[in-house]
Amino acid sequence: MTPTPRTFSHIGLSVPDLDRATEFYRDVMGFYVIMPPTEIAEDDTDIGVMCNDVFGPGWGRFRIAHLATADRIGFELFEFQGNHAAEDNLPFRQTGLFHFAIQDPDVEGLLAKIVAAGGRQRMPVRHYYKDKPYRMVYVEDPFGIVFELYSHSYELTYSAGAYN
Repeated sequence: MTPTPRTFSHIGLSVPDLDRATEFYRDVMGFYVIMPPTEIAEDDTDIGVMCNDVFGPGWGRFRIAHLATADRIGFELFEFQGNHAAEDNLPFRQTGLFHFAIQDPDVEGLLAKIVAAGGRQRMPVRHYYKDKPYRMVYVEDPFGIVFELYSHSYELTYSAGAYN
């Protein structure tokens, strides 16, 4: 029996400045703040014990904020002590996550807001087809986290054979 597709719940990002990151993803990307920046300490509370399971003992403390996209996807931002930028912020040859994508019909308008807020455009805005309005561009947030902007849904963009 083929399993049914699962829904996507959330993604977690490590950032060097939680307050600035929360402002960026709220004010520029339009995400809802569902839990403002909060400090979590290594202790014997339920969250402290769960974090020990995830990070191992000795993690100390971190700050976290929870946001959500318009389609109810969670967006966790973490500020860990000792946070540092990766040498390669687009490790496409390394196993694991190397980008995520955000959809907005006004790719160019959102791109301009990202750049104005200290982000970076990594490439020109590209069209997948000459005869359709599907556009995309890779960008970085002000902390160097790489993501992609899409003008249309993932299903629409790829169902017609984007690479033909």
